[in-house]
Amino acid sequence: MSELTRIPAPAGVAPAAQYSHVVLGRGSFVAIAGQVPLDEDGKLVGEGDAAAQARQVFENLSRCLTAAGATFDDVVKLTYFVTDMAHMPALRAARAEHIPDDRLPAASAVQVAALVRPEFLMEVEAFAVVGE
Repeated sequence: MSELTRIPAPAGVAPAAQYSHVVLGRGSFVAIAGQVPLDEDGKLVGEGDAAAQARQVFENLSRCLTAAGATFDDVVKLTYFVTDMAHMPALRAARAEHIPDDRLPAASAVQVAALVRPEFLMEVEAFAVVGE
């Protein structure tokens, strides 16, 4: 695991409530492609259910991080793509199951017109830094 420094409110920038403005660390960079709510067999989890989809997305992120020798403690940035900003509370709840409030990564949330499949309500990508 890398040593990460989180800066939730740099001088002159309003504090962030649900993310850190800056996260820095030393080590190997890991990019995790956008994860969607498909199970290991490629089947949709939670059709129309933002909470179920968010849990599956974070489970997929966890598995990808593990494959890279990383954990959520190593995540420096999450990018959320949602078809409706109303899905953000479900994503935050799923994130809270994996990342404590004192270890929040930098984050961006973007509402999109559509994702690669119309039944997907969300997609989340991650960037991490693992030990030197």
